[in-house]
Amino acid sequence: MYKPSSFIYIQNQIKMKVTAKKNEQVANMIFASIYPLYLNRLEKNGRTREELNQVIKWFTGFDQDALQALIDEKATFKTFFQKAKINPNAHLIKGVVCGYRIEEIEDEFELYRQCRRLEKLIDELARGRKMEKILREEKK
Repeated sequence: MYKPSSFIYIQNQIKMKVTAKKNEQVANMIFASIYPLYLNRLEKNGRTREELNQVIKWFTGFDQDALQALIDEKATFKTFFQKAKINPNAHLIKGVVCGYRIEEIEDEFELYRQCRRLEKLIDELARGRKMEKILREEKK
């Protein structure tokens, strides 16, 4: 007999795999078209543009002017992450986003991993996590 809890267990055991096609699709997405979606989600949850930009700055090194320049030039995610100076503590961003476990994404799909890390940070911000926890630091 079918048990819903069994289905959920099986469903959670399925691991999503990144493909070259999926990586390429994300690489070619325009950051300027996604940024308003991030902002809209956060504002619905009582967060601000300043908080979004603070998270992006921590993760990529882009200040407000650099971020706006990338938006204005309609940079792809590939360009966005090529120009970024990824925070050395980015490896501390772990967990599942859209069915993908960040720490299990293969090295050959680094761009896809970085995109999911950014989404994880935004997700945590939207869920009300404190900024000190979102902006990870190595434990001493």
